[in-house]
Amino acid sequence: MYSAELAKIVEAFQLENILPEISLEGRSVKKREINRPALQLAGYYKSFDHDRLQVIGRVEHGYLCSLSETARREALYNLFSYRVPCLIICKGQEIFPEMIEYGREFDVPVFRTDQLTTDFTAELLFWLREELADRVMIHGVLVDIYGEGVLITGASGIGKSETALELIKRGHRLIADDAVEIKKIADRRLTGSCPEIIRYLIELRGIGIINVKELFGVGSVISKKTIDLVIKLEFWDEGASGAHYDRLGLNEEYIEILGNKVQLNTIPVRPGRNVAMICESAAMTNRQKKMGMNTAQEFSNRIGK
Repeated sequence: MYSAELAKIVEAFQLENILPEISLEGRSVKKREINRPALQLAGYYKSFDHDRLQVIGRVEHGYLCSLSETARREALYNLFSYRVPCLIICKGQEIFPEMIEYGREFDVPVFRTDQLTTDFTAELLFWLREELADRVMIHGVLVDIYGEGVLITGASGIGKSETALELIKRGHRLIADDAVEIKKIADRRLTGSCPEIIRYLIELRGIGIINVKELFGVGSVISKKTIDLVIKLEFWDEGASGAHYDRLGLNEEYIEILGNKVQLNTIPVRPGRNVAMICESAAMTNRQKKMGMNTAQEFSNRIGK
């Protein structure tokens, strides 16, 4: 289980801290979802997800305004008594005295934002899904080629970094070299990024570490990218005479990462092959397929006629 520090959320969304005397140190959330406690304020607490961030929007605030002071105190007391991670009031609305009182009593931070509730919750949900996503570290290189996130894998020393450098010289962008952190943001979306310690760096055997951002400029790097294609480099199998390599591209192969299937191309490597150019072609072919154009299938149909 991953967690997101409450202080980091406050900083990311520039929330106004109504109760600064309550320390945020060590406070975190582990749920990707949020809760708007409309039903809870009305007294229904069955299946209440009290460990989620609680967001008060215009509707919930309007309901509290409609209550008598006694009823409002009771409604807020019941909510705060569950010791929720925090309470966030949207649209810069009024902070009721009871929120401050019970926030101090139950040690629950209270924040406020001027953003509209819909906009804020949408951004917060996206942020939480990325921050708390399942993740895995994979040995390889991630490059943005013609807008396609291409993960290049293969045995150590096969030429992944050299291929990435050639692609960068051709105008494509580096995301990560050697170690790629992959997060499962959604059921069909994997996003790759680079650990901070090696960001923008490439290791070239015989030369050492180079900084791509400094050598080629900011246009040669990008912080993260959706993974659309995996290219596996392997040494050419001379014994098989290339017979087991796909010649037409009809047999689609996939690799599973965090439960998601990603298109996989296996590229045999031997002297004289321009691997960078092959990676470009693979990325463009994958992009074509997304647009409904499959050259291999069209060629097969011609033969069938």
